[in-house]
Amino acid sequence: MKADPAVQRRLLDLAEADAELNRIEHRRRTLPELDQIGQAEGEVRAKRDELVVAQTAFSDLDREVKRLENEVEQVRARERRDRDLMAAGASAKQLEDLEHELQTLARRQGILEDEQLEVMEQREALETNVTKSREAVAVAEERLADIQSRRDEALTDLEVAETRRKVERDLITKAMPADLLALYERIRSQRGVAAGQLQGARCGACRIELDRTALTEVREAAADDVVRCEECGAIMVRTGENR
Repeated sequence: MKADPAVQRRLLDLAEADAELNRIEHRRRTLPELDQIGQAEGEVRAKRDELVVAQTAFSDLDREVKRLENEVEQVRARERRDRDLMAAGASAKQLEDLEHELQTLARRQGILEDEQLEVMEQREALETNVTKSREAVAVAEERLADIQSRRDEALTDLEVAETRRKVERDLITKAMPADLLALYERIRSQRGVAAGQLQGARCGACRIELDRTALTEVREAAADDVVRCEECGAIMVRTGENR
């Protein structure tokens, strides 16, 4: 195959555009934020789970406090009723029974109030845990949002760079002979890198030095001959210093 040397040199621009597009795609797949987001999402889930546990424990104790409050109120109501009965003029036997019941109610009320105080202290501690858990969730969510924002910014930058390179590539390929472009694309699909500059005796695509015989053949080829590396199959673009 033959192609004008100037056109062949444009293959280097095309190869550079393709290399940059590959680098952009690699960066897109390997953004550090992607792993960081996974870790941050796990942290958010863990903190939310801790909050649920804290809220559940608090709710359980809150119900216990309300139960004790109801029992204390029932004891107080019973005490008021007994005192009202005593004030209404009960018999001696009734008075004795009522006095005994009032003593029992007083002991019961004391036990309930002590228990109520202890549970309320526990509830207060758990309420603090709930508050701290909510704060931890908020911090974790904020960190996740920050990482996601940085990821989105990075992806936007990559998209801009990719669009610019694709435009450059399109302009290059439109000005290139169909047969040369077809050869380039076929090699690229098979080998990845389809063209490189011959640098001394080294192929710019695979970085392997040509042996003496192959190098002589390349140097003796006509300027418009399209030559390929015998090692990697890429098109070797010769510039003035390679002649």
